[in-house]
Parts: sequence; structure tokens; C-alpha cells
Amino acid sequence: QVQLVESGGGLVQAGGSLRLSCAASGSTLSMNTVGWYRQAPGKQREQVAVIFSGGIANSAAAVKGRFAISRDNAKNTVYLQMDSLSPEDTAVYYCHILHTNAWGQGTQVTVSS
Repeated sequence: QVQLVESGGGLVQAGGSLRLSCAASGSTLSMNTVGWYRQAPGKQREQVAVIFSGGIANSAAAVKGRFAISRDNAKNTVYLQMDSLSPEDTAVYYCHILHTNAWGQGTQVTVSS
């Protein structure tokens, strides 16, 4: 059974940084397409970044240049480095494995102005 555990969220001031982690068990992340998504109150869940099994990564236009997704194969963990955070980035952030449609429980990110 695949389990994803996100961590690293918290409260940060605008302009600050956070690094989210997504640790997996039951699946090898390097062999999968893994995405980071976020859902703000009253809004639909949206993808913010994705990393493919070959290592190519993409990010959404809203976070491009500020967020970066990466992967540590030895730790079977995917990261989301978030810089220059703004209040609009406040949301619950989730990681997701495309092939198995596995989701983590989410981690709250709150950015104060």
C-alpha cells in the first residue's frame, strides 16, 4: 500500500521561504510522475509543480521562478522549495503519485502579510 507523508508546512511571513517534503513508502518515487498540488479555502485543488520519472520538472505559471520541485532518490522523497512566498500561496499542499492516484494528507502553509 502506497503512503505519502507531507511535512514542512507552517506559518511564514511574506517574502519568506519554506521547503516541503513528501516521503513515500510502498512506491519508488523516482519511477513515477509526482506532483505537488495546493488547495486554498473555497478554491479548487491546483497543481503547482511536477517531476517526471526521468527527472524533468515543470512548475505552474503562478509559481514559476519561486517554487522548485526536486527529488532525492536515496531518501525516496520529493521536495518543494518555496521562495518569495506571498499570502496568495496560503493553502494546504499535497503530493500525489499519478500512476497510483495516491495522495498524502496535506500540510498547511500560511503566509502572513
